Amino acid sequence: MEIVEIGHLPHYNEDIDQDQPPKEYVEFRKKIEEADGFLFVTPEYNRTIPGVLKNALDVASRPYGKNVWSGKPGAIVSVSMSALGGFGANLALRQPMMFLNVLLMQNPEAYIGSVHTLFDDKGNLAPDTEKFLKNFIDSFAQWTEKF
Repeated sequence: MEIVEIGHLPHYNEDIDQDQPPKEYVEFRKKIEEADGFLFVTPEYNRTIPGVLKNALDVASRPYGKNVWSGKPGAIVSVSMSALGGFGANLALRQPMMFLNVLLMQNPEAYIGSVHTLFDDKGNLAPDTEKFLKNFIDSFAQWTEKF
């Protein structure tokens, strides 16, 4: 697995994505195109995904007809400080995944609530959460192998 940073991407703008797109767009698209699958891990902001994640989806799916997300497996982990576990973000991210043709794993789902309580003062993850995430990752590995 590789963490692909998205915070540096310029806001998607079709006007600058013509003859010579920004190098950040080109490099990001290449990474996404080379990936075998995608594990989206997102916080929830205002019952939806952060703008920087939506921007990354747009950058790698444009210009129209050149979607590099398409046909690959994916899964979503959402986190929130509330008890709802990022349900809103998880659901909001599923909507563009259908259009982008990311083949999302349906089960198990990962909504991690009260995330700020799941680490001890040394930064260690709570054992129950670690076990849950291991099961989720193992399931995702099996999901990606199908493709």
